Amino acid sequence: MKRYVVGGAVRDTLLGRPVNDRDWVVVGTTPEAMLAAGYTPVGKDFPVFLHPQTHEEHALARTERKTAPGYHGFTFHAAPEVTLEDDLIRRDLTINAMAQDEHGALIDPHGGQRDLDAKCLRHVSAAFAEDPVRILRLARFAARFPDFTVAPETLGLVQRMVAAGEVDALVAERVWQELATGLMEPQPSRMLQVLREGGALARLLPEVDRLYGVPQTATHHPEVDTGIHLEMVLDQAARLQAPLPVRFACLCHDLGKGTTAPPEWPRHIGHEGRSEHLARALAQRLKAPGDCTELALVVAREHTNIHRACEFGAAALLRLLERCDAFRRPDRFGLALLACEADARGRLGLEDRDYPSRPRLEAALRTASAVETAEVAKAAAARGAQGEQIAKAIHQARIAALEA
Repeated sequence: MKRYVVGGAVRDTLLGRPVNDRDWVVVGTTPEAMLAAGYTPVGKDFPVFLHPQTHEEHALARTERKTAPGYHGFTFHAAPEVTLEDDLIRRDLTINAMAQDEHGALIDPHGGQRDLDAKCLRHVSAAFAEDPVRILRLARFAARFPDFTVAPETLGLVQRMVAAGEVDALVAERVWQELATGLMEPQPSRMLQVLREGGALARLLPEVDRLYGVPQTATHHPEVDTGIHLEMVLDQAARLQAPLPVRFACLCHDLGKGTTAPPEWPRHIGHEGRSEHLARALAQRLKAPGDCTELALVVAREHTNIHRACEFGAAALLRLLERCDAFRRPDRFGLALLACEADARGRLGLEDRDYPSRPRLEAALRTASAVETAEVAKAAAARGAQGEQIAKAIHQARIAALEA
């Protein structure tokens, strides 16, 4: 039995990046021998075990064979005669198809180190085309390593996979998993760019793909193209170290501009409501988590009003806070403001400008929240008010606080 560190741990070691966990491939043994050595089984589709001391994952070297379309259409074979080279050739990219033995010696049969040095994302073999998830993985690795380029032959293979309908077999859960990971990378725009170049964006996220080539008002958007604006917004969200719900909200905030009729370009009047509708449909299709969905809907509907907050008087500010449910959900409202800041900064030449709407609305929420609503309600009830009249009294008290 021999064991080798494989994949990302080897790649990141060679790049000088921190290694948070290691995966191992074990050659020349059986599941029964692993159990006898004290390893704990965890794999469902193929034999994977946890080391008895380190709890690191150890997978038996395996081969795979395509048996049906989509991500699940594979059968796996793990046996003592399967070699390390047999295992590595089934991996996605050359930079992920390297191994190190227990003494640190590098095993690199597919030129992964060469492609690391050249900053190139290249598929290992024709087996790449058998798994459509690898298109998403390629795109998110481009977002993780934004200075890497995709090899022309790999991009061509992706385009042929899309034309063959492979991406149509992807299940929503796996698309969301890879998309969410890509959104959290340092430059999420690269994920959209690679998906679009490969033709996959139009199949997986047609609402996003439609934004490219759609112009918007140059006075507000010097970058003009709505798709380019979206890329810039996502990269600003990464720069602001925003959590996933904010980044998904940024992805969805302008979807309605893709459905504006050309005669109405470039103003996109009423795109907010269309964006909210499309964001809801997209989130449902991807089975996005509730916190991501809820924030995306708020930001899509209200982002232009949040941008204009410095123009609003007390009554308009309060109505905005109420529509955003800011009193009950202040943390979510804070995330909405962060998404809107990324939107405001995601414009050519405006990447470092201040965003005064955020501190203004934060202060407005603090001020309005400081109103003693129980005392206001008690005083209103003493005057004979009930139900909506009490709510109106609280509303007026908050307006008075904001005016003051």
